[in-house]
Amino acid sequence: MNEDRIPEPEEKSWLEKIAHAFSSEPKSRDDLLDILKVAQHNEVIDNDALKIIDGAMQVTEMQVREIMIPRTQMTVIKAEESLSELLPQIIKTAHSRYPVIGENTDEVLGILLAKDLLPLVLEKDADSIDITPMLRPATVVPESKRLNVLLREFREKRNHMAIVIDEYGGVAGLVTIEDVLEEIVGEIEDEHDVEPDSYIKKLAENDYIIKALTPIDDFNEAFEAEFSDEEFDTIGGIILQQFGHLPRRNEVATVNGYEFKVLNADSRQVHLLRMSEITAS
Repeated sequence: MNEDRIPEPEEKSWLEKIAHAFSSEPKSRDDLLDILKVAQHNEVIDNDALKIIDGAMQVTEMQVREIMIPRTQMTVIKAEESLSELLPQIIKTAHSRYPVIGENTDEVLGILLAKDLLPLVLEKDADSIDITPMLRPATVVPESKRLNVLLREFREKRNHMAIVIDEYGGVAGLVTIEDVLEEIVGEIEDEHDVEPDSYIKKLAENDYIIKALTPIDDFNEAFEAEFSDEEFDTIGGIILQQFGHLPRRNEVATVNGYEFKVLNADSRQVHLLRMSEITAS
């Protein structure tokens, strides 16, 4: 008499799926990403998890200069300003932290937390109060620092903002922990974010950071360009067409006299580009 066999479950457990997905040892990051895509296809991990893992791997190759807020777009407070002078600016920008400077932007005295000002608002002689004693020390990092190293330092030192300096010691911009996390988990929007203002950032003369989602009309208006919007709505669509494949970080394409370098892309789309206009020599 044959013994009854216990039927195998139609679906494997998540542990078995993971074991199967990693049965072949990855030799490179591309191999690992391919395995993770298989895992996502087999529903071992979801698409959001895949994007986060992909983003986490990319930050190990990215530098601060690629995501920093440029010097020209920094919101700073002058140490000499009275409370009545700086409060309107704080209310308008709605940031939680501000670099405080002396005579110019290269002289960063420290970081002011907006919440530290709240107890002073009701003081009778608030305008005569010196804000410098309440400043927090400013963390300074070079443009070339890797994002994964910066994130670790942010966590260890419990900092949320760092001043970025160039090779000559001048202030090049600033970077926050939110900027780094957005490279891993995607855009973190709050009630104060204004989407159109973040499409294009000027780093220097003829050197820009461009979001791939920048509408073609906005790009044309900003740079007096003549890209057609008949086939695509965004600059990212034009770049993908030029490459003919989903590009990886540091790949470069030239379109209509503009050079685009991929700064950030995941397994599905391009996110960030660095652009310069090619000038005739």
